[in-house]
Amino acid sequence: MGVIYSLDHVSYSYLKSVSALANINLSVSKGEKLIVLGANGCGKSTLLKLLNGLIFPTGGVIQAFGQVLNESNLNANPYEFRKKVGFVFQDSDTQLFCSSVFDEIAFAPLQMGLTLDNSIKRVHATLKDFDIEELKERPPYRLSGGEKKKVALAAVTVYNPEVLLLDEPTNSLDPRTKKWFLTRLDELNRNGTTIVIAVHDLGMAKNFADRVIVMNEQHTIETIGKSEEIFADDQLLLDVNLI
Repeated sequence: MGVIYSLDHVSYSYLKSVSALANINLSVSKGEKLIVLGANGCGKSTLLKLLNGLIFPTGGVIQAFGQVLNESNLNANPYEFRKKVGFVFQDSDTQLFCSSVFDEIAFAPLQMGLTLDNSIKRVHATLKDFDIEELKERPPYRLSGGEKKKVALAAVTVYNPEVLLLDEPTNSLDPRTKKWFLTRLDELNRNGTTIVIAVHDLGMAKNFADRVIVMNEQHTIETIGKSEEIFADDQLLLDVNLI
């Protein structure tokens, strides 16, 4: 498997003084199912934002798809990167802003240069695939939490990104919707999508991941290992405030 992301001594500080991530060394391979696990406030969301090019390191270097991921490179050709990476935010209300579900799912394909006809075809196929055709005229703010999360995922996967980044995607979902969501992510992964999920949900992390990155409260990586190794180590989970 080829390497998609490579992080070399990456750090990030807010306001140049408040450390959110420190000395992160990490690689993400094509086709992985990777969990970033840690207590609230350890830097998981910051790491995903860095991988998505929403923010940039204050120290160290990130390479993505063989190129340095920094502000100047991204600004020079933003859609080349954006069409490869999708991001599902923890709070769906942060992500969903169009007047209808149909427009929400159509937004990214149109922004990335697909023709109107092609975009409409993709939207209809995605609505059918996600079984949310009855929601297409509804404004996102009128949806339930589970419906919003489905629409958020649909709005990202409609353009078939190579990488899918998700921040606490199953928070507050009912059991049926959570099962649907994880099954969908498994299907995407089997079809080649690289998936990176930030969670503090031990049950989800244990059952989903190929590999687990454990973050500590010092905003750095405590360890990286296979799921069965991580969850057999109670002392590790105690040390990072997960149990």
